[in-house]
Amino acid sequence: MKARKHLLYLLAATAATVLPAACHHVDDKRTPPAAVWITFANQAVWDKYGVPGALSYRYFIPSQREPDNFPYTAVMKTGYGGVLLVADINGMPRAYDLSCPVENNPEIRVKVDMETTDAVCPKCGSHYDVFVNYGSPTSGPAAKNGYGLTRYMVGSGPNGEYRVISR
Repeated sequence: MKARKHLLYLLAATAATVLPAACHHVDDKRTPPAAVWITFANQAVWDKYGVPGALSYRYFIPSQREPDNFPYTAVMKTGYGGVLLVADINGMPRAYDLSCPVENNPEIRVKVDMETTDAVCPKCGSHYDVFVNYGSPTSGPAAKNGYGLTRYMVGSGPNGEYRVISR
C-alpha cells in the first residue's frame, strides 16, 4: 500500500512538472508558406555571401538587392519576406524567414539587433532568439502568442554547393 501511494505521488509530481512544459509550444508555421531556394555555387561564393562565423548574419532580399551584388538567378526564391541567414553561437548556419509572424506581412521584416543578439520586429516590437533558440520568441506579442520565425534548412549540395531551402 505504501509503495502504491509513493508511486501515485511520484506520478503526480512528474505530471505537474511535465504537463506545463508540454503546453509551451512555438508555432513556427504561422508565416504563409513560400518557396526558398538559394544556392552558393562553391566555397568562394559562400565565403563572400554566406555567414563567416559565429554571431554573423546576412539578409537575402532580392528586391532590395541584398546582399549587394549577390548572383541571384531566375530559379532562386527567398521565402515570404526574405531570408535571414545567421551563424549561431557555435558557427552553424541557420536560416529564417524575415517576415514577422505576428504581422504576417512580407514588407514587415525583422532586423538583427546585435546589442540584444535578437531579431526584432520594427512594428510590433517582438524579439526572436536567432543565435541560440532557433527563432523562438523572447518578448512582445510573439512570445505572448507563441509565434516563432519560420525556419529553413541550410545544407550542402553536389560539388561543394551550399543551399538554403524550404523544409
